[in-house]
Amino acid sequence: MDMINSTDDLLNVSTLTRNRIQFLTPASKVIVALLLFTSFIIGTITNGLYLWVLKLKMKKTVNTLLYFHLILSYFISTLFLPFLAISYLQDSHWSFGMATCKIFNSILSAGMFASVFFLSAISVDRYLLTLHPVWSQRHRTPRWASGIALGVWIFATALSMPYVVFRETHDDRKGTVTCQNNYAVSTNWESKKVQTLKKWIHVACFSSRFLLGFLLPFLIITFCYERVAKTMKERGLFKSNKPFRVMRTAIISFCVCWMPYHIYQGLILTKNRSLLFQLTLILTVITVSFNTVFSPTLYLFTGENFRTVFKKSILALLESIFSEDSSGERTQNLHSEADI
Repeated sequence: MDMINSTDDLLNVSTLTRNRIQFLTPASKVIVALLLFTSFIIGTITNGLYLWVLKLKMKKTVNTLLYFHLILSYFISTLFLPFLAISYLQDSHWSFGMATCKIFNSILSAGMFASVFFLSAISVDRYLLTLHPVWSQRHRTPRWASGIALGVWIFATALSMPYVVFRETHDDRKGTVTCQNNYAVSTNWESKKVQTLKKWIHVACFSSRFLLGFLLPFLIITFCYERVAKTMKERGLFKSNKPFRVMRTAIISFCVCWMPYHIYQGLILTKNRSLLFQLTLILTVITVSFNTVFSPTLYLFTGENFRTVFKKSILALLESIFSEDSSGERTQNLHSEADI
């Protein structure tokens, strides 16, 4: 995730726009830092609880394994939020060294890719279980899910490698050290040739991140859930609107949580420093933090009505949201599963 001073200054900014940014920046720093610290505290506790339930309190199934790794990617991301907050409060100064700069951003990037890939894997799993039940009964096993999880982590790690290569610290000779991308991998930051090469590599990285980290997963999730919903509706297998709500929530939350991030990255690419850039940054922090911290809870509340939520114990609630494989396995002969 590339949100720490990852761009150069935009030249020739109008006086009005500059004044607006200067007015907004102090407030935005406080807002961003507060959101990040709050998300760190809440996310560490809630995601840690989910991981504990999935690992120690529930039977190992395909569903629990995929959800475990999905939430693990969220949990890893939340652990690094204080570093982001401290950097923002210090005017984007990076005081943790070169190695931490590279490792920090590569792990955040791997967590981002892993989360969207696991969401895609869960939707494909629902698709296979509903539309190809015979194949699922033969091949859909915890070992199969573990292999999928391993593949996702390897692929996500490979896609995060550009941060190991390009990310580095840069001293502006005014006392500020920034952790940013040097796409040309050159110490001559001001060279025109280097700047041109840097731009093309930046475009390639942005395009691959958008296509593989948003557009393709979004299309996969939408296609799979649309087919699952259509098939189950045609077979009259929905006893309530709960599955529709959960599927709809999965699609909408994915789009809402990640679209601002990629818009923000696009503004970085165009070197936009308008008021829109500042507002998009705040919105990105809000949505990404919400995604990593509150997504599992969101599924809980959309999957259960509020009265049921407050009547059940925490353990029972978590088991109800993550143990849907059990009912699915019992009904595979009916070529269906009631929930995602």
